[in-house]
Amino acid sequence: MAGILERASATGELMAQANSFAKRFDGARYWPDRQWDLVLMLDRSDQRAEHHDQLLERAAWFYEAVSFSAAMKSQTPGLGQAYLAAYTDADGQWLDGARNYRLHVPADPPAKLFWSATVYDIATRCLIDNPQQRGDRGSRDELRYNDDGSVDLYFGPEPPDDAADEANWVQTLPGRHWFSYFRFYGPLEPYFDRSWRLGDISPE
Repeated sequence: MAGILERASATGELMAQANSFAKRFDGARYWPDRQWDLVLMLDRSDQRAEHHDQLLERAAWFYEAVSFSAAMKSQTPGLGQAYLAAYTDADGQWLDGARNYRLHVPADPPAKLFWSATVYDIATRCLIDNPQQRGDRGSRDELRYNDDGSVDLYFGPEPPDDAADEANWVQTLPGRHWFSYFRFYGPLEPYFDRSWRLGDISPE
């Protein structure tokens, strides 16, 4: 019996990972030509759809996170939050802690309050525990911006070659896979109408 339960637990973990990190829900992909998914596929805080309980959608979210509120599904510009997630790079490959990546964030991210890009460890779904002792970069940081107002963020085990870009870097760990959330606090209309488009996390 112990062996059966141990195997069942391992299988359940794999099912949970597939359900969360390779979402098959209608409408999960936010832009059809990008790798960013809507993280939160629940329609309402009671987790009920019109004709069924959203069991798989609930399982996907709570494998990654621990709470849910109506504000996280706000459809009112300037209020609440919005969350997108990337589990793979621009080529559809799992994000690898041993590789270097760049994320191009176009000018004027549609967030009334602030935006951030956060790195999580796949194994723990917690903020990455790196020697740098930080797992995010965002508009509240002193970032290096491009002349057009865009910004390039860097992810990898070593800082970018240009020392000035180190302010835009989050350290990843060789041997560990990771994923990223891009958060909009007070999302604005260009987020909702999808006219503002975030770049993919691209291998360097």
